[in-house]
Amino acid sequence: MKIRRIGEVCLLTGDVVRLASFYRKLLGVLPGEDVADEMHQFVLAEETALTVMRDDHPREGQSAVLAFTVEDIQEAHQRVQEMGAEIVEPPTVRPWGAVSMSFCDPDGNMVFFRSFKKEET
Repeated sequence: MKIRRIGEVCLLTGDVVRLASFYRKLLGVLPGEDVADEMHQFVLAEETALTVMRDDHPREGQSAVLAFTVEDIQEAHQRVQEMGAEIVEPPTVRPWGAVSMSFCDPDGNMVFFRSFKKEET
């Protein structure tokens, strides 16, 4: 059996509505029909889904790390700052040419935004 892609990333939380709302705003995604569902909500439902599920029994130290590729890292950084998220590392050029930044979502999960230099044609 070969697995060729991730089908879903799921964040567990005690407050589904709050965390799903944060990610919808962060990613510029309109709410779906499940916007009031306190147990499970889809945020992205395309090739790889991002969902948020209620966890009534959180585990000490449980966390998740998510990485999203963005076109404009400076614009993304400004949006994250305006949302009041804790910035862990501002946009930083990496040795391999990517520019990335990291911040925490409302539940303390680490999130990375990254952008790659566009190929000149």
